Amino acid sequence: MSIEASMVLSFLGGLGMFLFGIRFMSKGMQQAAGPKLRSLLGRLTSNPVLGVMTGAIVTIGVQSSSATTVMVVGLVNAGLMTLPQAIGVIMGANIGTSFTAQLIAFNLTDLSLPAIALGSFITLFTQRRIPKNIGQCILGFGILFLGLSIMQDTVAPLRHQHGFQNLMLAMSDHPIYGLLVGVLMTAVLQSSSGTIGILQGFSQQGVITLPMALPILIGDNIGTTITALLASLGTSISARRAALSHTFFNFVGAIAFFVVMPFFAAIIQGTSGEPMRQIANAHTLFNMLNTLIQLPFIYFLARLVAFLIPGDAVELRHGPQYLSESLLDAPEVAAVQVRRELGRMADLATETLDDAMGAFIEGNRQKVESALKKEEVVNELETAIARYLVRLSRRDLTLALSLELNALMNIAHDVERVGDHAENVVELAQEKFEGRLPFSQQAVDDALAIYGRVKNTLDMARTLIEDPNNMELADAIVIAEETVDAMEESFRSRHITRLNSGECYPESGVIFLDLLSNLERVADHASSVAFSSLDNIHE
Repeated sequence: MSIEASMVLSFLGGLGMFLFGIRFMSKGMQQAAGPKLRSLLGRLTSNPVLGVMTGAIVTIGVQSSSATTVMVVGLVNAGLMTLPQAIGVIMGANIGTSFTAQLIAFNLTDLSLPAIALGSFITLFTQRRIPKNIGQCILGFGILFLGLSIMQDTVAPLRHQHGFQNLMLAMSDHPIYGLLVGVLMTAVLQSSSGTIGILQGFSQQGVITLPMALPILIGDNIGTTITALLASLGTSISARRAALSHTFFNFVGAIAFFVVMPFFAAIIQGTSGEPMRQIANAHTLFNMLNTLIQLPFIYFLARLVAFLIPGDAVELRHGPQYLSESLLDAPEVAAVQVRRELGRMADLATETLDDAMGAFIEGNRQKVESALKKEEVVNELETAIARYLVRLSRRDLTLALSLELNALMNIAHDVERVGDHAENVVELAQEKFEGRLPFSQQAVDDALAIYGRVKNTLDMARTLIEDPNNMELADAIVIAEETVDAMEESFRSRHITRLNSGECYPESGVIFLDLLSNLERVADHASSVAFSSLDNIHE
């Protein structure tokens, strides 16, 4: 094997260990604190400055700006974060990711093998989650610096090779080449820290100077946005806007610093005499200054990406809207607010079922995601309403109000079960997609017919929730549910006849029968809402 080939393989091996160490350490930190950090992201972003601080803290915690940005895209997609909030967190994530470069600049290669030994021992012989995750972080730390050491030893001879020297000189004369190299390296490695680590290793061995490294570093900040763009594919309009805002923010900052790069290089050279620390400081200062400059323009950036990705961004509001702590001491008023919240919950459950049927009948895959997000909110509301009712029941109540609260608890359960059956319909739609299963026109007509009657029954139940004394409406719901039962039985029998005559595919037949069953159960729960109201009236 030639010396050049051996150098390439050694460098790739060191790079692989370095990247694996970063990812492994990041994974350990995310597993140890990830759920809490995601909660932190969702709660502590009420204004742009707080969003920046939160983004920085979370990114330091998970050791990956890409992980933070992808979490932000997910939170925006779920309706838990607005676009301006997301932009603030993304800005903070860029600052937080520079912590990794500062850590690498300590060049703790002598600690790599002891860290690997300690981390391996903890990971292999500890069963408890938190110590195991800490051991994983230590192991990743050791592998990171061992890989860095291998890369440094491998690239050291390059500073004496004329071909490599000429390449570096060309990049010095044409910084745009370095910018493109930084974009491509980060896009391929899917790690901005990986690119910065390579630059730090090269600079430590004298292979490249700071002016040579800066264009690559600036390009790295553009390339790192690709991860969020990929994560936003197929998500909501708001999520795609959040990902695009990340690209715009980093691109504008990169161009601005590219223009003043000689002046920026002079500032960085005055911060430290250590090459690795200079690279780290450049990365940190770039992201901090870029954030400070663009922070006042968050709302302008939000409007810009909204213009570039047009459409109505429907924000799904999580959590209760009408349940007030201050009303617990006024139980009669609180019960009215619970009914309002139940009405909102019923609206969401009905929308979930609408989306599910749209996915099933029309083959609309976007409605699958919409239905699942709404069903999640329905579940959250049932939990919130149940907890509120439990607290309300501990107050000094009349017998009538106590019985009403019990009825409201039952209604909340029935509405939540409607959402569950809608989720089942979504799963049937997905089976239909994946199997490319055909349905006869008669089956489609029957499905639409029974759904129309179920939807009508559900709408009446929703009205009854906020008009509980309407006995005529309650009786109408019971009668409508009996009609649905008769339709389900008739359509099931008719479908079995089609199956026996070979008019339908057996796989399609199973799915169709499951669809009928789920729709019939939705009507049952609508009827249960009526019975809860009737029982409360008769008491």
